[in-house]
Amino acid sequence: MMFIRPVAHKDLDGLMNLARSAGVGLTSLPVNEERLSRRIARSVLSFAGELDKADQGYVFVMEDGASGAIAGICALEAAVGLKEPWYNYRVGTIVHASEELGVYSRHDTLFLSNDHTGYSELCTLFLHPDYRANRNGGLLSKSRFLFLAQFPQLFGKLVVAEMRGVSDEEGRSPFWEGLGRHFFSIDFAHADYLTGVGQKAFVAELMPKHPVYIDFLPPEAQAVIGQTHENTRPAVAMLESEGFRYEGYVDIFDAGPTVQTYTSEIRAVKESAAVVARLADPLPEGDKNFYLVSNDSLAGFRAILAETLAPTHEILLTPEQAQALNVEEGGHLRCVALYPKENA
Repeated sequence: MMFIRPVAHKDLDGLMNLARSAGVGLTSLPVNEERLSRRIARSVLSFAGELDKADQGYVFVMEDGASGAIAGICALEAAVGLKEPWYNYRVGTIVHASEELGVYSRHDTLFLSNDHTGYSELCTLFLHPDYRANRNGGLLSKSRFLFLAQFPQLFGKLVVAEMRGVSDEEGRSPFWEGLGRHFFSIDFAHADYLTGVGQKAFVAELMPKHPVYIDFLPPEAQAVIGQTHENTRPAVAMLESEGFRYEGYVDIFDAGPTVQTYTSEIRAVKESAAVVARLADPLPEGDKNFYLVSNDSLAGFRAILAETLAPTHEILLTPEQAQALNVEEGGHLRCVALYPKENA
């Protein structure tokens, strides 16, 4: 039985093992005990309600109930940019016109933006390769939506997610080579790492303050603006099925798209319902479907994926599932179908 729970101090070794399997691409999951310890401590304090909203970050792990192994990680930032600047580019338009000369031209531009300040963020999603089966990815990613639905007061009205932009097998970004390198004189991977570890002041210090004309960039850089790395396309498709949309904001380093939506309009948030647990062993016959199910506890949050009959005001669970959720008969739960109806 796989289940989602808040990260704990005891998970440091498990997260280190997870980080080693992630490689160098995920800057928010470093192979660094000190940084991971700080991340865990911040999350523990967030779940305990001991931090201001500007500092709150909620980290969840997927645990293999059979072995106790940490199989994955995901996280929610309560409000980005309130203490450290949150930068991206907004793709816009500038018009040059002269009636006297009969000239009218439109130019796509990149504006350095802090527009997402105060938004909540989906981040740090990684599932160990050995566990990429049995819908574990859906449970890991979408469990956060049940947490958002259960505790909306902890988060902003809008949620964003930064998607990985286009880069080659060596990690070379065409957008970075065409723009960022001219201002930073460092490799893309190093710049991405510095922002991942929280050293973001250099962005404001070194990035151009005026709009960047996209026409002036090399064709290779222009072509990848707002485009997603092929390995990230399934994650984008999942978020789009939940209501997230690209609204013209891109990452300042690789130009990957930022998708966003109102928290209340996320499909799994909007369609989730409060239900009561009813235990059955075995479950009765009938048409079953996959449902994300969570308890209603903050510090003791648990979420699982259950294949069961369609819930009404009750949901039928096996004793094993109820144990994973830390609930008993009659306990209060929240549930939603794993997939939108058209994808079920």
